[in-house]
Amino acid sequence: MLKRILLVLCLLLIAAPASAATVRMNCNAIYGPNNFHTKGAVSFAEKAKKYTDATVVIEVHPGGSLGFKGPELLKAVKDGTLPMSDILMGVVAGSDEVFGLSTIPLIVDSYDEAMRYYEACRPQYEKACRKWNQKLLYAAPWPRSGLYTKGPFEKLADIEGLKIRTYDKNGADFLKRADASPQSLPWGEVYSALSTGLIDSVLTSSVSGVDGKFWEVLNHFTKVNYAYPLNMLTINMDYWNALDAGQQKALMRAAKEVQKEQWAASRKAVEDSLKILAENGIVITEMTPEVAAGLKAVADDMLKEFKKDARSGSLKALAAYGK
Repeated sequence: MLKRILLVLCLLLIAAPASAATVRMNCNAIYGPNNFHTKGAVSFAEKAKKYTDATVVIEVHPGGSLGFKGPELLKAVKDGTLPMSDILMGVVAGSDEVFGLSTIPLIVDSYDEAMRYYEACRPQYEKACRKWNQKLLYAAPWPRSGLYTKGPFEKLADIEGLKIRTYDKNGADFLKRADASPQSLPWGEVYSALSTGLIDSVLTSSVSGVDGKFWEVLNHFTKVNYAYPLNMLTINMDYWNALDAGQQKALMRAAKEVQKEQWAASRKAVEDSLKILAENGIVITEMTPEVAAGLKAVADDMLKEFKKDARSGSLKALAAYGK
């Protein structure tokens, strides 16, 4: 009996396929552990582990704890210094023009429009990522950006000279054309800058306003609907190519699922954060007709000028969206 058992075990060992080696990767996450974008990266890591039978194990590091953030992220992933990272597209538009498409002002006005725009632009985003030696896994939007101010924003003249913190070049150009004074600051310095008067306003989402507890330093939030900035998750192409076909398929399955979840999470985050802002005393308003018309004129001029000198990839994306 013992001989039979040993024989069966030997045959099973011979017949069993060689197990794939476990691939371990670090993933940089820009935002804190409670932010929905970071939660999306964690969900992707969990699904990747599940769908690859734990042959791909991804450890997510929130809050930029790996020491990389902002414009340097694209290069860090390109060089393989970071195997994976989430990246705010608008922040790296200086490295590749096409990423700036995500924050062209007022080009979309709803989540449905934002999705159609993303789908039109995605082939160009993928192409740009390949140029930077990485693969785009998924992208999801922040809730649309609005304007936090101390006083009401009822006419365009109300923002003349305001020192407004924005997060990318498009935002700075947009605000400057509206006669404001755009300021570039790391997110971690925004609250203290508001407290000391270095800035007096912020262009950002309702979610960020909650994260920053803006009700302690500001009073109003106007739904300017400037843009739905995209946050993308990419992987270094050398790491990607080291995966076998089954692992790659599993990761793309995870990416597709997480992208859908993250778009839904962004929608929900709007409702939740606006409620919290209101409960803490922030006055939330829609744009007045005067403000809406004035900002739309600024945005239209920006788009016309952008298209004059834009590269073919950007023009193809805009044409695919009908602009």
